[in-house]
Amino acid sequence: MIDICEELHFAFFKLKRFYFPFEVSQIPLNGIYILFERGERAHGGDRIVRIGTHTGKNQLCSRLKQHFEMENKDRSIFRKNIGRALLNQNKDPFLKQWNWDLTTRKNKEIYGSLVDLGKLKRIEREVSRYIQNSFSFVVFAVQQKEKRLSFESKIISTVSQCAECYPSISWLGLSSPNPKIRNSSLWQVNEIYKKSLLETELIEIKQFLR
Repeated sequence: MIDICEELHFAFFKLKRFYFPFEVSQIPLNGIYILFERGERAHGGDRIVRIGTHTGKNQLCSRLKQHFEMENKDRSIFRKNIGRALLNQNKDPFLKQWNWDLTTRKNKEIYGSLVDLGKLKRIEREVSRYIQNSFSFVVFAVQQKEKRLSFESKIISTVSQCAECYPSISWLGLSSPNPKIRNSSLWQVNEIYKKSLLETELIEIKQFLR
């Protein structure tokens, strides 16, 4: 039986790798992104550390910009989790404020006057620097929303259950306050340890990579 996670890595290794800053015109309108992190290795190459997609039509590039460029942790759970790990690593009490979601009017009324806005901006910049300097990615086009979400879930589940995909001792995710991130070795908490890809589904994904 083939190692599906290894085959996934090999297939993604062959795709064009993007680094920040990336050329928007080369990103498909709809699809899935696969993130790699500097210093993390598996299956003879860079280890997959996050898999993601988008729900809105033609929003793949916008989603990537929310992660890499837009300094708003409440619009990117990936950014929020990176910030949590950085703050937790330094035992910084600002972690409590970082966890506050300021997207709703109600929460702004409750927490807005309590937030150290200067510190918030500094941590947002630190998160941006870390993401822009540490992560690269590949993308592949998938037009149908349902198919994107299905592929995303099963790739996440496959990688999260792979014995070969373990972190380096210096992986920032080990400082995450969330045990799901620490234990899965992925920068995500949803869809881990669920239904993995079948060989037929791996073949189907490879068709999208051509």
